[in-house]
Amino acid sequence: MTTPTEAAADKAAKADTTASPTGFLGELAWRGLIAEQSPGLAARLARGPIAGYIGFDASATSLHVGHLLQVFLLTHLQRAGGRPFVVIGGATGMIGDPSGKSSERKLLDDAQIAANAAAIRGQLERFIDFSPGPTEPLLVDNREWLAPYSMLDFLRDVGKHFPVPYMLAK
Repeated sequence: MTTPTEAAADKAAKADTTASPTGFLGELAWRGLIAEQSPGLAARLARGPIAGYIGFDASATSLHVGHLLQVFLLTHLQRAGGRPFVVIGGATGMIGDPSGKSSERKLLDDAQIAANAAAIRGQLERFIDFSPGPTEPLLVDNREWLAPYSMLDFLRDVGKHFPVPYMLAK
């Protein structure tokens, strides 16, 4: 439920975005990048900076043009005082994702995934400021917390939420 204060802030933000870019939401709206927004978002932004997150698999040596919009969103968030969080998918890049493809993705070794992650960070540094400070991005590799996770731990902790009858019904 939206409070009167949140509704007023949302209304003010929407009115403010029609003329010139002001703040994070204003900038995005001015660029035509907002189709919908969650109730209360403008009020939350008015209270102070927020953090934003994107993630990329380290399955290639380069990002592609389809990643550019997400990177630009983090750039504008950072310029507005927010803190970017970037997850490089070292673990998910190792697994591969054959969905929508006629063949499996080539499985990469540790050295190639590390090289891909470093190359992706280098590309991100062209758009996101990694200097120390309150808006310094946090860049992490999901392999750091997933690699030590054993198969038995995974099946116990995650598998319990997906009973076999449920999966067979899919």
